Amino acid sequence: MTGAAAPLPSRGLRAALVIAQASGFTAALAAGLGLDSSAAAYGVIVAALVVRPDFSRWPLPVYPVLVGLSGLSMAIGLLIGEAFAGAPEVFVFGLVAALMQVLMLLLPGALRPLGNVLAITGVLPLLNATSSWLSLGNELAAIALGLVVGSVVQVVWSPAGHQAPAEEPEPAAADPPLAARLAAGLASPFFWRKLVVAVLALPIGEGLGAVAPKYLYFGVVLLLNDSLGATLARVRDRMVGVSLGVLMPLLVFDSFGLSPLSTAVVMGGTAALVVALQGEAYLRTALISSGVAFVGYGPLVAWYIPHRWLDYLLGSALAVAAGLLFRPTSALQQYRALLRRSPVAQDAARRLYPAALEEARWTGQVPPALPAVPGPLAQATTVGP
Repeated sequence: MTGAAAPLPSRGLRAALVIAQASGFTAALAAGLGLDSSAAAYGVIVAALVVRPDFSRWPLPVYPVLVGLSGLSMAIGLLIGEAFAGAPEVFVFGLVAALMQVLMLLLPGALRPLGNVLAITGVLPLLNATSSWLSLGNELAAIALGLVVGSVVQVVWSPAGHQAPAEEPEPAAADPPLAARLAAGLASPFFWRKLVVAVLALPIGEGLGAVAPKYLYFGVVLLLNDSLGATLARVRDRMVGVSLGVLMPLLVFDSFGLSPLSTAVVMGGTAALVVALQGEAYLRTALISSGVAFVGYGPLVAWYIPHRWLDYLLGSALAVAAGLLFRPTSALQQYRALLRRSPVAQDAARRLYPAALEEARWTGQVPPALPAVPGPLAQATTVGP
């Protein structure tokens, strides 16, 4: 299959093959470098995620920025964990969770899409009793390894004649000064809602008897959004992706055990399954789920997977409950209000349409009409079934 006009299924299956090779090579190199399964899981997941199904390239600054943000947040988490070694776990976890939310306010606009990297990686050292500066270094090395291997394998396997120039960041308006960004964030009720729920997520999970209460925290920081519709859209993505991502680890581990080859089969198989089901929107979540379950937990995969699924479901429920109970904001109502305003508001309405449509589907309301715009714009705002 050559040329930029390759059919999407063939392009998707080629991407699944690339993901399989990138994951397998990364697992083999990580083992050769003496990295343990926990560190290797970072590399395998990053190698799979850095492969883009359309074979376009990430902007080069993404690579050092991702490693730098991950290293900074994990170092902060490790330092706080060492400083409060004798304190209750929920206190230390809540302190780091709150600090990560504040640090996200300091990110400039170009880095804001990576804000969740801080929220997730900052607490990771607190979840492992053996965390140390050596293990942190190994994890960063694995992340860098995954970035390099995934990118190289994608370049090698890009379709012949494929014209996919490196993606360049779109010009953005100048960021307000740091103090202004911080003040605006601290004045937002949505910031405080997310911070408070993130801090309380771990003790809530423990109180509910969750086996892996960390997933309630992950659910809150990844899924809770300013509007109910956007939160529900993320919940759907997370739960469908997690469900798709646990199938291959269960099947492959029982048949082949844990090895670089079986890692390639799991990650590539998950990607192929998602493509076959036309669920490309869930690909990243499914790959993360497969990598964490298979590489990170290995022999415990059969025990881990149902608990991960159930605890993520609890995290999703907590995110939705927070969105409903504390300053609820309806994307559907906002969308309808924008449609009643002047044509100047139509661009904002189109951006809000996916969240409004998701909210209508979940709440059983009539799906909102798409603003009357030229075809390309209308297609750009359409969301999956």
